Amino acid sequence: MLGLKLPTDPRWVNIVEKNIKDILIDHAFCEQKAASTAISFIVSFPEYSELVEEMIALVKEEISHFKLVHDKIIENGWVLGRDRRDDYVIQLITFFPKGGSRTTQLVHRLLYAALIEARSCERFRLLSEELEDKKLAKFYRDLMISEANHYAMFLKFARQYGNREEVDKKWQDLLAYEAKIMKNLSNSKTIHG
Repeated sequence: MLGLKLPTDPRWVNIVEKNIKDILIDHAFCEQKAASTAISFIVSFPEYSELVEEMIALVKEEISHFKLVHDKIIENGWVLGRDRRDDYVIQLITFFPKGGSRTTQLVHRLLYAALIEARSCERFRLLSEELEDKKLAKFYRDLMISEANHYAMFLKFARQYGNREEVDKKWQDLLAYEAKIMKNLSNSKTIHG
């Protein structure tokens, strides 16, 4: 369903289990950035009323996910700390050239958002199936469902606002590029890396 060209190596879960604190902190910042991204769509493209409505709902959902993850951090006696650079996203957003029409920029941003959500969904599925901590596994199973919905929503909007054939070609090209990124990042203590 997600179309990812390179699945996560299941051994990544071993890295997660040895570094739960780092993963939860990274995850909290991912949720925070997802809420910020939704706000950015509202600010940048206010003329797309249907998108704005969906982004309002998404901001609420993502910030509630941030709270859920932050609560887990606090429950363990940890603190959020400072944000870290997200090499996955930094590399991903270099794929499409800068500039172009507002519609082109919107479609590119929607495709980036769809792919980030797709990779999160895939990683959360893996965590839900492989983590030894069953409570944490269930936590990730519940979040996986949301990520799948977000992925589908962003891809739907990209296809709605752009030329379907061009958008699907760009999507396939972006998926191939993302697979190359993942070859080098698949063993880090982060949600996407």
